[in-house]
Formats: sequence, structure tokens, C-alpha cells
Amino acid sequence: MKAKIHVTLKQGILDPQGKAIEHALESLGFAKTGHVRVGKYIELDLAEEDKAKAALEVKSMCEKLLANTIIEDYRYDLQG
Repeated sequence: MKAKIHVTLKQGILDPQGKAIEHALESLGFAKTGHVRVGKYIELDLAEEDKAKAALEVKSMCEKLLANTIIEDYRYDLQG
């Protein structure tokens, strides 16, 4: 089974990397862009066949290591 995980900063948390990209896009002539947010995308394979058990495993991974749940949100999709 494959897990696809998206980690993003929570709303209201300052995103300096997103702001830098927003300004760079404007300087390159993409003036109609705004409110750029940067996140992480993680893909991993799981040996678990049971989707419910795999979901619990991925949730645990996210909360223990992959996401800082104080300032970040995460969502995931399981395939296979």
C-alpha cells in the first residue's frame, strides 16, 4: 500500500518561504499570484494490507515525526 502525505502550515502561521516565493513570482512578472504557502509532500510504501491499520500507522507517523502538529496540518491518501 502507498501513502501520499501532504504537510502544510496551519492558517495564521507565518510562512516566510511562501512569502519569498510570492515576491519572486511578482518580480518575474506573475503579478496576479498571491498568498503562496509552501508545504511538504511525502510518499511511502507500507507492507500493511489492511487499510484501517495502515491509516492508523500513517497517522502515528505524522504525529510523531512527519508533521509538527503545533504549527502544521497534515492529510494523507492511501492507495493499493
